[in-house]
Parts: sequence; C-alpha cells; structure tokens
Amino acid sequence: MTLSPAQTRPASVFGAERAATPEAASAHFRAKLAFETDASDVDAEQRAGTPSFVLVDTRSDAAWAQGRAAGAVHLPTARIAEEAATLFAPDTKLVVYCWSPGCNGGTKAALALSLLGYEVREMIGGFEYWAREGYPVQTDAGTEARLVDPLVGPVSAAGASVSCGC
Repeated sequence: MTLSPAQTRPASVFGAERAATPEAASAHFRAKLAFETDASDVDAEQRAGTPSFVLVDTRSDAAWAQGRAAGAVHLPTARIAEEAATLFAPDTKLVVYCWSPGCNGGTKAALALSLLGYEVREMIGGFEYWAREGYPVQTDAGTEARLVDPLVGPVSAAGASVSCGC
C-alpha cells in the first residue's frame, strides 16, 4: 500500500485545533505555576537560607533510605492523613515530591495535603531530577552532590552545574 503525501507529512504541532488565545494561555500557565515548582527553584531558596516552605519526600521508607533531597522531611503518602498535623502547623507551606516525572505519587500527596488545608506545590521531576541536576542528595551516611547529567542540565567544562537561565 502506498501512502499519499498528506498521510506521510508530520502532523503540525498545533494540529487542526487552534492554539489557545494569549489570554487563555497566560491564565493556564499562571495557574500551572501556582501548583508546581522545580528542583532549581527549591535548591535556590534553600541555599538562600530562608526557605518559605518545608520540602516533603512522600516516598516509602526504603526509597527514603536510598537517598533523598537534602533538607527534606519524610512523610510517605500513605501516612499523610494520620501524621501531617503532628509534623506541620496549619499555615506551613509545603513542597512535595516522589520518585520521578513518571510517577504521580507527588500529585497524590499534594492532593492529600491540600484536602487537609495545606498550601502545597509539587516539585516537578521528583527525586530523579533533583539528583540528576546535581543537587545535594542525603543518605544516613551523609550528603553528596552528584555530577549533573548533561541530558537534564547544562554543565561547565569542569562538570559543575551551570544555571540554565530560566
């Protein structure tokens, strides 16, 4: 069977649907930023020494032992309902994460915490991108910063992390 030129052409990024209006797009992206943050912003605020939030690792005990974002508090999603109020004051702002972009555990934890009345954002990329971007990883043996994976962040000639400028 031979395909026509129309069938072999790649689909347009915008497809048959019109793109959102600039007004709708700005409302969407503004709302998205109200729900999410990223490892770079979390690390920058931690390094400034006055974070306005508590970073919460919502993974299992085994995952926590394997390594976590330095400075995080451990509260697995399954224990949020019974333990959140003992760990965080009602006005505490929380940033949660789970394993990776392929895991929706952080989203589930953010939902559970928001249902309890907390202001919460999800750290996109999860622990995977925290570690791959070279931010400090803590274990019971100590804290270390790993080399930046060049697939997820710019690196200097010496292998050190370089700001992407976003």
